[in-house]
Amino acid sequence: MGNSAAVRHLVDLLMTVVLVLLMAYFLTDQEIHEWLGAGMLVLFIAHHILNRKWLKALNRGKYTPFRVLQTALVLLVLFCMLGSMLSGIWMSRFVFDFLPTQGHMGLARTAHLLCAYWGFLLLSAHLGLHWGMVLGAVRKAAGSKEPSALRTGVLRVLAAGISACGVYAFARQHIADYLFLRSHFVFFDYERPPVLYFLDLLFMMGLCISIFYYLGKALQRRAVRQAIQKEDHP
Repeated sequence: MGNSAAVRHLVDLLMTVVLVLLMAYFLTDQEIHEWLGAGMLVLFIAHHILNRKWLKALNRGKYTPFRVLQTALVLLVLFCMLGSMLSGIWMSRFVFDFLPTQGHMGLARTAHLLCAYWGFLLLSAHLGLHWGMVLGAVRKAAGSKEPSALRTGVLRVLAAGISACGVYAFARQHIADYLFLRSHFVFFDYERPPVLYFLDLLFMMGLCISIFYYLGKALQRRAVRQAIQKEDHP
């Protein structure tokens, strides 16, 4: 793995960790939450700088269904991240308190809630489209070169189990209420151990990763079949 690829993977890993910590903001101090948000802003900028070649190629090449989905997710994630960061800066009481922001706090809180939860799911979906690269890196690090039906079966069962837990966590945490603004206030069960809340976040993330990993594979296989059919019937 080259140095640039290693840096990209490190930035992506840090973004994932910070994202989970940001979603558990009720477990952290307000100032810590703001510093985590500022860190996410820096990582988000670094991520786009490191992937500038992909951004420059947006207006080139053919747009397959997979590429359309990938690009749409990137744009939606960008919108949510900008919304989360701008609303967070507007409400800041510590890190960005030097800025002359005032008024419209209710609107800022609503935007922050909406963008945070949609951003969490969309970032997880974006990660799912690249999950094959993650699995490939893990296999390479483990020195496993040959395909294994047993390993594939175990991973699929594990993915199914995590996805099932993700569906349950999605319902338990009332995520749909926040995604569609049926509730403007987040309910947290303070009597429940924090580790279980983190597990819920990871399960929901795993659900999105699984859905979009297999959706991406299906779209790529369809594109290959269509290319083969065109070669057979020019």
